Amino acid sequence: MTEIQKLDRIAINVRSHKLLRQLLGENPEFEEILRNSKNETEVVVGVREWIEKSLKDRKNAFHFYHARHATRDLFEQLEWRDYAIIRILDYIDHAGKEYPDQNLHGEIAVSNPLRLIWLAVTRGTGGAKPGFFIDMIMLFRQLRGDSKLPKFSPERVREWMERFPSGLDPRIIQVREENKQRIVRILMDQISNGKINSRRYFFEPGISEDEKLKKLLQWWDEHKFHLHFAIRSPELLNEMLDHSLDPDTMKLLKEAEQAGIPFFINPYYLSLLHVRVPYFAVGADLAIRYYILYSRQLVEEFGRIVAWEKEDQVEAGKPNAAGWILPDGQNIHRRYPEVAILIPDTMGRACGGLCSSCQRMYDFQSGHLNFNLEKLVPGEKWDQKLKRLMLYFEKDSQLRDILITGGDGLMSSDKTLKKLLEEICLMAQRKVEGNQKLPEGEKRAELVRVRIGTRLPVYLPQRITLSLVNILKSFREKASELGIRQFLIQTHFESPMEITPESRRAIQRLIEAGWTVTNQQVFTAAASRRGHSARLRKVLNDVGVLPYYTFTVKGYMENNAAFAPNARVVQEQLEEKVAGKIDEQYYDTIRGFPEEADMMVENIEALRRYSGLPFLATDRNVLNLPGVGKSMTFRMIGITRYGRRILEFDHDETRRHSPIIHKIGKVVIIESKSIHEYLNQLEEMGEDRIEYDGLYGYSLGQTEYRVPVYDYPEPDFKLSEEMTNLEL
Repeated sequence: MTEIQKLDRIAINVRSHKLLRQLLGENPEFEEILRNSKNETEVVVGVREWIEKSLKDRKNAFHFYHARHATRDLFEQLEWRDYAIIRILDYIDHAGKEYPDQNLHGEIAVSNPLRLIWLAVTRGTGGAKPGFFIDMIMLFRQLRGDSKLPKFSPERVREWMERFPSGLDPRIIQVREENKQRIVRILMDQISNGKINSRRYFFEPGISEDEKLKKLLQWWDEHKFHLHFAIRSPELLNEMLDHSLDPDTMKLLKEAEQAGIPFFINPYYLSLLHVRVPYFAVGADLAIRYYILYSRQLVEEFGRIVAWEKEDQVEAGKPNAAGWILPDGQNIHRRYPEVAILIPDTMGRACGGLCSSCQRMYDFQSGHLNFNLEKLVPGEKWDQKLKRLMLYFEKDSQLRDILITGGDGLMSSDKTLKKLLEEICLMAQRKVEGNQKLPEGEKRAELVRVRIGTRLPVYLPQRITLSLVNILKSFREKASELGIRQFLIQTHFESPMEITPESRRAIQRLIEAGWTVTNQQVFTAAASRRGHSARLRKVLNDVGVLPYYTFTVKGYMENNAAFAPNARVVQEQLEEKVAGKIDEQYYDTIRGFPEEADMMVENIEALRRYSGLPFLATDRNVLNLPGVGKSMTFRMIGITRYGRRILEFDHDETRRHSPIIHKIGKVVIIESKSIHEYLNQLEEMGEDRIEYDGLYGYSLGQTEYRVPVYDYPEPDFKLSEEMTNLEL
């Protein structure tokens, strides 16, 4: 007997029985099909005939259902019932197919929802859980037209946004000052008592307590101080939080330590967490708090985490999953023709802290990324290796965008970063000179964009020193003469509570250096609350930052606690982010923003004023596929017994890909939690699940068009169509 056959014999529980009766009571025609069918084949035939009667009269649904690659325009024309019709037909088309469930380490999952309902009706078996039946009840209400597509309400969005204060609120600033004083005094005692020994940060013999405090407050403004005194144990973390962590949390954190999960929380970022929770900001710090407190699922999975993105698995001399041949080592990652990631062999392989939902937790598990900062100082061989890596960019026919990241692109020292940027300039210059010798149609793409990926403006804004800013400004001036026109800092504000006076000053310095600052938010469960991301966009705009991506949490069961279903990502896009949708009449205006980066605050404010928008929704909601590329183009093709959704993703049709995507085809993902579980989680955070009405209905997604502020400048020559460093 197979595992599937064994599961089919499991009786459904009492709660599932009650939900089944509700489903049948609301859908007598569906019940008649089920009770008159002798087997699941007859159920499928009966349901298909029933549903296709509705499809014939719905032109847009018909075209979308049959489209090999649907468009965003067609998606936006769908009505609420269309979603349900398409989903039921997709359930039928994919019934009985087997999928490896990486959340369960490759166990085979089979989606056959009509069979599960038929088994429950005729035998009381099938093992389907309440989350499954609730999803089905909502599906058939949508099909009947009893549930409606929630109408966008600007007033409602503003109301949701107002629930979330920012770190610039004077009351929040005062609370954080209290936190800072507490943390500083704990550090002062530990240095005085010899619990902490440092050659750089110490007290001279005989100085008074006031003098010690004055010294510590001076050190607080140094980024190296925060790295040096980063919290690396659960006990010290709890002490710094005034012993406010409950016993269950402490037990879990100690288990995380035993499992080998690193702890690295710097004092500045820790000061952003509430200990004395103010009445006006209850729950406001959850998106931050859950970034440093580990979940049960992460602790249990650590040691068994597998890489999510297949193109990040590199073997020397062999193409990665996207078909790109890369230099030896782990320094260059690549998905698309135009851009490649550069990870230097420096302190840039570390971060200013460890995010619990880190996309590279797999690399921390293997030890490739770590917080042994002294061991990450670049060796003598790095300079030669860097030159070889630059040759890869120089000789490639399509690369015109380099993204320096890690770890964190700004964790490198000023000296190391300056050297890296100098080598990029030399490479860009050689590429321009080389093109002068090539005929039209054979010229290589020239470097037009340089990006640095960093969370330090958030985690450790003290790192954005005048010395660093001068390096960035000098590079921009020199690189501009070589045709490089876009200079971007891509950072990771997760919450409006992370935008503090310190981070605002850091952003201001980067903008004054002529760099455009953009943001990539990870749409965690805490960040997915109604109005949270909209509020973040507004506060980012206020300080001159443009939203770039809003990412679905990626990873498998290790990120279950942080995961918000893709249905919620689409709901947020269509019901909240739409408040900041930019009309095409302003596209020419916004296209020029990166070339006037030092005027970003003024330009954003002017456009918001002219357009009447509360914020500029310049970001796209996407998921980094566990194949190649980013996308939010999906259809729900199945559902497990537990109500976990099975989604089939297609690639983003709005951008260039490696040609290999035509061989890869579509990518199937099984989500790690049901909508029912997710709503229960939101209730634990104080949310009202009624405000998320309609969430179950979002079973389709289509990648948004890119706002032209992120377009590449067009070359003034004919580019070679050849793709080098590619092997399909």
